[in-house]
Amino acid sequence: MRGSKLSRDTITRTELAVAVHENVGLPRSECAALVDTVLKSVTDELTAGEPVKISSFGTFNVRQKRERTGRNPKTGESAKITARKVVTFRASNILKKTVQSRNAE
Repeated sequence: MRGSKLSRDTITRTELAVAVHENVGLPRSECAALVDTVLKSVTDELTAGEPVKISSFGTFNVRQKRERTGRNPKTGESAKITARKVVTFRASNILKKTVQSRNAE
């Protein structure tokens, strides 16, 4: 959303819907519903343990992490970290090249 009036590093659902509205021209309410539908679909697939690949963007995967022993950095005390699932993202080569070329400017 380059050129928009963002004063922070994150983008909200509303800002995504506005970007879709500005680029596609659908009514804002429909754009908001579209963004919500896409994000819900991605969430549903990841919740089911399925990878989500968005062509020219990247792949989201769910990874199972084992239980392990960690350490509290403040006290040095050992702590048990429970097994859990995490979402990972791997950017496509196209996205990597686009980001790299924009950083070179």
